[in-house]
Amino acid sequence: MVIQTAFIGDAILASSLLEKLHSCFPKANISILVRKGNESIYENHPFLKQLLVWNKKENKFKNLFGILSKIRKNKYDCVINCHRYASSGFLTAFSGARHTAGFKENPFSFMFNFNTKHIIGNGMHETERYNQLIEDFTDTIVFKPKLYPSSTDLETVKPFQNTTYVCMAPASVWFTKQLPKQKWIELCNKISNDTTIYFLGAPTDKVLCEEIRTASTHKNITVLAGQLTLLQSCALMQKSKMNYVNDSAPLHLASATNAPATAFFTSTVPAFGFGPLSDHSTILGVEGLKCRPCGLHGYKACPLGHFNCGHLMNLSAVENE
Repeated sequence: MVIQTAFIGDAILASSLLEKLHSCFPKANISILVRKGNESIYENHPFLKQLLVWNKKENKFKNLFGILSKIRKNKYDCVINCHRYASSGFLTAFSGARHTAGFKENPFSFMFNFNTKHIIGNGMHETERYNQLIEDFTDTIVFKPKLYPSSTDLETVKPFQNTTYVCMAPASVWFTKQLPKQKWIELCNKISNDTTIYFLGAPTDKVLCEEIRTASTHKNITVLAGQLTLLQSCALMQKSKMNYVNDSAPLHLASATNAPATAFFTSTVPAFGFGPLSDHSTILGVEGLKCRPCGLHGYKACPLGHFNCGHLMNLSAVENE
């Protein structure tokens, strides 16, 4: 079993371990545990025997013990914990598995059979850090994350693929990881009117997308925020001419389907280990700012009030689509 009960981007990157474990042990029964809300990306995954979901928002600790009961009944040989916090460490330590592995930063890591440091800022990608958890019984080869849209997902997005198009995901959970609205408008205006622009995101992102669409001079923008599932978004991104994303979940959706990506890093930097992994990818950021990066996850507002890492983003390097 692989555990990753953090945010959706982390859960997507954990799919790299499913790829690696299936390659090394093709007959093994593999499970993954994710937080409620992230389970849709693993529906009908071809390598998964079981998908476990922990509801952390309602009856958190009651549900935690319920998940532990399921884990112990499954009698796993091996539990790999990609999460660095106590809740997942508790599940790992008391899973009953013969082999347990996780990061040393986890409070329960002293009870694991194997642990390694999770070091951010050394240029190592998060998928490489995950792979370190299984190197002791596999090898050093790192697999890319991969998701599997179903045939239904592919059919759902097919009507949107009858034209040349690009995808944009302008929103982020964190304000300082999100390219400013005016920059998205500028980007839309750079795109040829012969190219359709699709806005992707959650239902809560629809207002922002509509504001950008209304303010842009581009005549061919469709807002799909809230209309597509994550796997359907994957399917649409896969054949897009380009996908424009923040340092957030849609970036990792692009990586998981090897879709082309242009990633905007505002307050964060690729050196943290969460950059794009697609064969065709570009990273843009404002260099030379003493205040950048200001944090690993971003903030609800710029700590210094100016948000220069967003407002000074130079879009001249973006290819005209």
